[in-house]
Amino acid sequence: MTRGIRATAWVLVAAGVALPALRRRTRIPPGVVLAGAAATPAALCVAMPRSRARDAGMCILNMWAYLAAYEMPHDDPERLASRVLVDYPIAVDRVLGLGTPPTLRLQRAFSTPGQVNRFERMLVWCHWMWFAVPHLSVAYVWWRAPERMPAAAARMYAVFDAGAVFYWAIPTAPPWWAAARGRLDDGQPLRVRRMMIEYGEGFWGDRWEGLYDVLGGNPLAAMPSLHFATSLMAAHLLSEVDPVAGAVGWTYALTLGLALVYLGEHYAVDLIAGAALEEGVRHGLPRLAPLYRRLSAAFQALEARVAT
Repeated sequence: MTRGIRATAWVLVAAGVALPALRRRTRIPPGVVLAGAAATPAALCVAMPRSRARDAGMCILNMWAYLAAYEMPHDDPERLASRVLVDYPIAVDRVLGLGTPPTLRLQRAFSTPGQVNRFERMLVWCHWMWFAVPHLSVAYVWWRAPERMPAAAARMYAVFDAGAVFYWAIPTAPPWWAAARGRLDDGQPLRVRRMMIEYGEGFWGDRWEGLYDVLGGNPLAAMPSLHFATSLMAAHLLSEVDPVAGAVGWTYALTLGLALVYLGEHYAVDLIAGAALEEGVRHGLPRLAPLYRRLSAAFQALEARVAT
């Protein structure tokens, strides 16, 4: 019986890993892909005894499920484009920018068309670094305070998972996408530039197209900004274990916020929504502690049964 339970758990893990990779070639229904991928962290708990390797594996599998949820709306670009919301963040940002969206104000004040200056290159690198920052912050907590790692990982990856729900429900265009289609035009000669592309093409050369295909899986997933939300969560997590690391985390989060708006990757309202999401997870997750303890007890009982 115990071998059968463990074998079934490994099958669920393998299926959950394979489904997102196979979805485009086999036209697997999105619900099946998401359900299979979401089940893999729990299945791994049954398949493997508790260890640092299993904890790391659960984080990786959760991100694999998130990436599937993030990318899948863009599997049909035309259908997604027909649903995308463009105007409401522009309207809000015009209010926040006192008549002109902050992205336009910043680029018109500090950028020179056809050039990407040193400050702008620094902002681009700050943006690129984000792909590692949330996970490195969890790893740092794991290293400095291992007993805090489960709660830290739950908070960080809950932000990712909650954000993916909004990307399905309210697909929203970023400033660069709206500007490229004339939706952010206010009649002035200087329009929003996407400096990440301008600099990336020159810096990475022939490798840029492949890198962008990997990292830009859904261009219409701007609301809320998970770049900003997860960076804020990283700053909180780091502050709880090390004030110096926390200061670094807060400096990075605030710099990234400026970069996202300046570079045209997000509206200011996207950042506000991202901050609200992060705070909602940070304050709301502890209220689910009783449910978590019950689920944890159930899995521990199943683990004990498999181990015997």
